[in-house]
Order: sequence, then C-alpha cells, then structure tokens
Amino acid sequence: MSDTIFALSSGQGRAGVAVVRLSGPAVRETFRSFGGRIPPERRATLLSLRDPDGGDLIDKGLCLYFQGPRSFTGEDMGEFQVHGGRAVLARLLDALTNSKGLRPAEAGEFTKRAFLAGKRDLVEVEALADVISAETRGQLKLAQRLASGGLSDRVGRWRKELVSTMSLVEAAIDFSDEADVTTDPSVDVAPRVRRVLGEIEEVLDDGGRGERLREGVTVAIAGPPNAGKSTLLNLLARREAAIVSPFAGTTRDVIEVHLDIGDVPVTLVDMAGLREGGDVIEAIGVTRAQERIAKSDLVLWLEPVTESGKAPPPSGANILRLNTKADLACASSTSDALSISAVTGAGLTELHDCLISHVRELAGMDESVLITRARQRTALRNCAEALEGLSSQNGAVAIELQAEHLRGALRALGRLVGSVDVEEVLGEIFASFCIGK
Repeated sequence: MSDTIFALSSGQGRAGVAVVRLSGPAVRETFRSFGGRIPPERRATLLSLRDPDGGDLIDKGLCLYFQGPRSFTGEDMGEFQVHGGRAVLARLLDALTNSKGLRPAEAGEFTKRAFLAGKRDLVEVEALADVISAETRGQLKLAQRLASGGLSDRVGRWRKELVSTMSLVEAAIDFSDEADVTTDPSVDVAPRVRRVLGEIEEVLDDGGRGERLREGVTVAIAGPPNAGKSTLLNLLARREAAIVSPFAGTTRDVIEVHLDIGDVPVTLVDMAGLREGGDVIEAIGVTRAQERIAKSDLVLWLEPVTESGKAPPPSGANILRLNTKADLACASSTSDALSISAVTGAGLTELHDCLISHVRELAGMDESVLITRARQRTALRNCAEALEGLSSQNGAVAIELQAEHLRGALRALGRLVGSVDVEEVLGEIFASFCIGK
C-alpha cells in the first residue's frame, strides 16, 4: 500500500485561500482526525480543522473528498481549502507532517501517481507540466490541446490499427497450414501500414513548430554598427533595455529581452554590430553575434537607409530586412526592405504586424501541431522508420520480418505514451513539476 502524501498546491506566500492536497489510503482517517468527519464525496463542506495532537483549532475551511478510483490520482484524495496566511499554513502543514502515515509529497508525485494508475499517459503528463509553466496564450492553447488527448488519441488509433495488422501477420505465421487462414497477408497489410505511416509523417512534417512554441522563438536584431539595433530593441521592449549611443560599437555583448508577441514567447537578441576591425573586446562581441544569428529562428537585418545594400545579410537564415532612419531626407530604401524611423514612428506599426505574422508562422500558431518535445519526435520517427521498412518492399518482406517491423513500430508508440521503457524518463519529467502537482 502506498504512502499518503500531502502538499500545498496553491502558490507560496500570503493569499486569501490556500489549498492543501492529499492522496493515498489515509485520506479518510485524516479527515476524521482533523475535521471530525469525512465530507460527503465531491461536496464542499465547511469544517473546523483541529490539530489531532492537543485539539487546538487550526482554521475553519472548506474540505473536499474524492474517492478513488474516481479521482485525479486514482486513489482517495482530499483538499483542505483554508485561509492563506503564513501562520495557518505552517500549523496545518506541521500537523500533517506529525500525523502517522502521512508524508510531504515529492515534486510531481500527484501526477506521477495519476500516470502509474493509468489516469494519464506520458504525453498528457508532459502537456500538464506545460500547462502549469505556460507564459503565453499560444503556449497554453497547445499544452491544453495535448493534455486533452490531442496526440494521445491519435496514438491510440494508430496502435489499434497496427495491433489489428499484427494479428493478421501472426495468424499467418502460426496457422499457415490451416486452409481457412490467409497465408499471404501483404495485400491486407500494405494499405493499413501506408495509412498509419502517412498520418505519422504528416504529424512529423511540422518544421519543429511545436518545440519552438513551447520553448520560444528567438529573434536576432543584427546589422552593421550604429544601424539602430539597440533603439529598435528598446522600442519593441517598451523600456530602456539597451544603451543607445550615437557612437558605433557601443553594444559589445549579447542582450536578451523576453516578450509576448502575438501570443508567442519571443526572445529578442540585441548584439554587436557586424564589422571587421575594432578592438579585441568588440571582436569577441562580433563572434558571439554571429553565433547567435546562426541559432536564431528569425533575423531582423537592420541597415540605415543611407547605407542600404552595403552590408549583405547573413546567408541561410530567415531574414526580415529593415531600413532604419527613414526620417532622413536623403533616404532611399531598398525595394525588399521595410523602412522604419524611431524618430517619427514611421513603419513601426507595419513592423509590429509583420513580426507577429512571422513568429506565429514559425511557432505554428495557425496549425494543429502536436509535437512539443524531442522525446516525442524521436519516438514517432522510430515508429515511422519501422513502418517504412515494411511498406517500402511492396510485400516482398518475409512474413517473419513483417512481424518484427510491426513490433518495432508498436514499441516506439509504447515509448511515446509511456507504456514501455519509461523508467529512464520519469525522473526528468516529474522533477520539472511543482511539489503540489
């Protein structure tokens, strides 16, 4: 029998209401010892909570009881909803700690128990962690879609189809001498495999947008010295994040600002102007700038209109060209660049709209992306490779090898949802959870 765990599930610090959760076999007895009785199942009940050791009043609060297996963890669960003052919480948590059979929960232990009880699969567990940590509406929308079974439901359908296909192959192997059993299942197997493989490849062909939305889009502000990079960073951040100076070479290190642009988490990166020469410190800054440009999802390439076209933008990157200082009378911008001016505000609205469009496209905001982690992508890719080995031979694969390919595909799907080979990833996943979840 597992221990009964408890933890503060609401935020730390003073609050109007704090929630302490419990899960395990001693929940009913805990309600009796603290509140005098067990609340009716799933009905909020006001109880006077007293310390079992002495009977002193801790607080009056709402109590909820969820009987297993109809609960989040699959076990008996309870909640104490008390006043969120530090003294109240300290007394309640101390009393719970001193109660026999109870112990503080580890990070993510409630969700881990839900996973082990089959209430959530591994994809849904990861998505639940992302719901908790989401900072933008886009991240939250994606996490909620996956937590509600967006990918898990598809995996379930694929697994059902492959298990059915596997049964045909194994029947042909085991009963090949029976007249009423098909001994050449390739005619039936191939269309099924191609259908599942096509759907998996469609999910994989997302350009990494799900991972980018979960982790954030990196936008580098680059260009020659004194092109207005720091000024643009400050305008987009709406604060003085970088030092602005009329002297070239002021920015020597990488400066990062984290923003919500179009419901997408974006890291704006200001950096040293790209040029040859300068002192040793500036040369180091230029090297770091080039490294960050290579790792960025989008590069805003800035050039003053008076020097447009003199410095070629970096190759191999997603480039949005901007001509700065458009307020200068002698300005003549390049045809493929957007002209902006920090002095007059010209072009800034258009730039903001264009930036929103770019980052939303990079993050797949207008698509139903389903992969958010490298682990998920690897498992699906392994499944696809196993099915490709079966479908590419047009039925020429020996029936025993067909069975092995199908087993490999099913193992990959099992690793994705956590039904096989899950031990090595559990610690890493649940360590990212807060204690009360």
